[in-house]
Amino acid sequence: MSVIAWTAAVSLAAWLWLLLCQGFFWRTDIRLPERREPDDWPSVCVVVPARDEAAVLPASLPSLLAQDYPGRAEVFLVDDGSADGTGELAHELARRYGGLPLTVSSPGEPPAGWAGKLWAVRHGIGLARARDPEYLLLTDADIAHEPESLRELVAAARTGGFDVVSQMARLRVESLWERLVVPAFVYFFAQLYPFRRIGRRGARTAAAAGGCVLLRTEAAERARIPDAIRHAVIDDVALARAVKGGGGHIWLGLAERVDSVRPYPRLHDLWRMVSRSAYAQLRHSLLLLLGTVAGLALIYLVPPVAMVAGLATGRTAAAALGGLAWLVMTGTYIPMLRYYRQPLWLAPLLPFTAFLYLFMTVDSAVQHYRGRGAAWKGRTYARPDAVVGDET
Repeated sequence: MSVIAWTAAVSLAAWLWLLLCQGFFWRTDIRLPERREPDDWPSVCVVVPARDEAAVLPASLPSLLAQDYPGRAEVFLVDDGSADGTGELAHELARRYGGLPLTVSSPGEPPAGWAGKLWAVRHGIGLARARDPEYLLLTDADIAHEPESLRELVAAARTGGFDVVSQMARLRVESLWERLVVPAFVYFFAQLYPFRRIGRRGARTAAAAGGCVLLRTEAAERARIPDAIRHAVIDDVALARAVKGGGGHIWLGLAERVDSVRPYPRLHDLWRMVSRSAYAQLRHSLLLLLGTVAGLALIYLVPPVAMVAGLATGRTAAAALGGLAWLVMTGTYIPMLRYYRQPLWLAPLLPFTAFLYLFMTVDSAVQHYRGRGAAWKGRTYARPDAVVGDET
């Protein structure tokens, strides 16, 4: 066989391994686990870090205030130096819609060594602890919750004995670029952190989705959250690792009642979302970057190239092996497209999207070595490694 045929064979073998041995990452049936309503509903404090969120707050904050929760619950919105009237708007929305009690506070400028979002989270948790809640719900300002979201999260945590119950919010998918990039973003995340392994006791895999994290207060104190992760680039994953490393039981799955209302209409917006933390995921290692680029090329780009080149040159083996690998790839992507209610013709385009992600990752490394640092909502940090995580 030719070199391209052998390369396609390696790619096909990699896809068969991913299909069967990577925690069935491609399945989208990991939803909230079995749950029963507790006899007594524990108290919950909701912490919402917000910086310049006036554009999305009217679609998200009322949903939190309207939670149908039988126990005691309160919302703490931390206005982290907003210049667009986020805090005033939050007060206005609370007066207009009523619902759960709302406290709006500001933490001031973060000290050295603290990322903006995590400093805001720390301030919110500090306020919440005065109420002595059993659980903390950490959620972003762009996340909208259905009325029963909080009670379902608490019921799942109580029934399963989980210290963390996190849901990957359903991101907005309306523009062309959102359709191409967003489902793949969640697909790649699940490939890195298979949800089935996260919820398994004894498994090393740990991750959470920062937009919706129900955290047992006792587990947070035991893991020293958020102080222990104040330098974390990807704070939601760091939080999950800290809790699991301290013996906690965590769970992560796809959301049914939690949605992000933040729009990403342009490729530039999505590019920033991914490139901001992609190189940090690789621990700022050039070797890992080179390995990732090679891996993306082998797994996602070789199949279509081998099939097309094989058909063009009459090399049947290369065309067949490349086509089979592309077919397996396409099949694993279909469940995610169905979850996002997207047309299935997008599935064969996954190699193109992976090509974009490859360049986003390289761009993330370039920005790191240019010394621009990282930013959260327009706040740039002098240290390139003192950055925050998820902003979706």
